[in-house]
Amino acid sequence: MIINLIMGNVYKMRRSKEIMEKEEYDFIIVGAGVSGLAAAMYGGRLGMKTLCFGASHGSEMPIGGVVTTTNSMENYPGFIKITGRELAEKVKEHALSYDKVKIKEEKVEKVEKTKSRFAVKTNKGEYSGKTILFATGTKLRRLEIPGAKEFENKGVAYCAICDGPLYKNKVVGVIGGSDAAVKNALLLAEYAKKVYIIYRGENIHPEPINMERIKANKKIEIINKTNIVEVKGDRAVRSVVLDRDYKGEKELALDGIFVAIGHVAISELAEKLGVKLNEKKEIIINYKTAETNVKGIYAAGDITDNYFKQAITGVAEGCTAAYSAFEYLGKI
Repeated sequence: MIINLIMGNVYKMRRSKEIMEKEEYDFIIVGAGVSGLAAAMYGGRLGMKTLCFGASHGSEMPIGGVVTTTNSMENYPGFIKITGRELAEKVKEHALSYDKVKIKEEKVEKVEKTKSRFAVKTNKGEYSGKTILFATGTKLRRLEIPGAKEFENKGVAYCAICDGPLYKNKVVGVIGGSDAAVKNALLLAEYAKKVYIIYRGENIHPEPINMERIKANKKIEIINKTNIVEVKGDRAVRSVVLDRDYKGEKELALDGIFVAIGHVAISELAEKLGVKLNEKKEIIINYKTAETNVKGIYAAGDITDNYFKQAITGVAEGCTAAYSAFEYLGKI
C-alpha cells in the first residue's frame, strides 16, 4: 500500500511537470527591461496569456534592464525626475496587475520554431508560445586593453550607481563621451574629489542640459581626443596610460575607472530563428508594427535597429508589438 502511494505521488509529480512544460501562452516575451515589461502590461490588457522572462540570454541586468543603472531620469513623460529602478518597478507592478501576466526570473537558452508554435527552453523549464517578442536589449561593451580584465571589480567598474559610493574623496575617470558617460560623471562627482571624462573623440555629446551641468561642475575635467591604452596597479587600480600627453605626462593617476563605451546587441536567439539583423547585430523591425521578417516574431527596445534608443521609445515599441501580436492571433 505504501509503495502504491509513493508510486501514485511520483506519477502525479510527473504529470504536473508535463502539464507545466506544455503550458501554452499567447505571447512570450524574452527580456524584462522596461520595453518587455510594457509589452507584458499591454498583453495583459488585451487579454493575452502572457509570459515574460526576466533573465535574458547573455544579459547582465536585473529585471528592469539597463535603466536600473540610471540614477536620474528626467526625460520620461509624467515624471519630472525619477530613478531608473523606480520607473522599472512601476512598469512591472502595472504589468502584474493583470491576471494573465506572469514574470519569471529564468534565463532563456533556446527558442525554436515548431509547426505552429515557438518552443522556449530556459534553465528551469520548457514553454510554448504562439508569438514571441525579443526585448533582450544589450550588454555592456567591455574595455579590452591590458589590465582592464585583471582589475575588473578592483577599480575597473561598469556601474556608477552601484560602485560610486566606494570612491568618496578619490580620483576617478569615466571613459566615453555619450550622455550615459556624462551622467556617470555627474553622479560620481557627488562622491569623488575629482572626475576626469576621457573621450577619444573631438567633443563629448551629452544632452544639452547635461552639458551645462558638466561645465558648471568644478570637480569634472574633460580630456578629449585621448584613449586609455593600459590600466596599471597593484591590488587595485592606481593609474592609466594614455595614448597622448596630458599636461606633459602619459600616465594619469586614478583610483577608479568607470567604463561607458556603449553596448552590444543580444540577438543570438533571434538570429538562429532567421530573424534579419543589421551590421550592428540589431534586429530589423517594421517601425509601424514592431514586426520582424519572421511571422509571429516581434522586437522592441535597445535590441532593435531604431537609432533613437530611449526608455520611452522602447516602451512604445513593446506596446506596439503586443497589439500586433494580438491582431496576428486574431487572424490565425
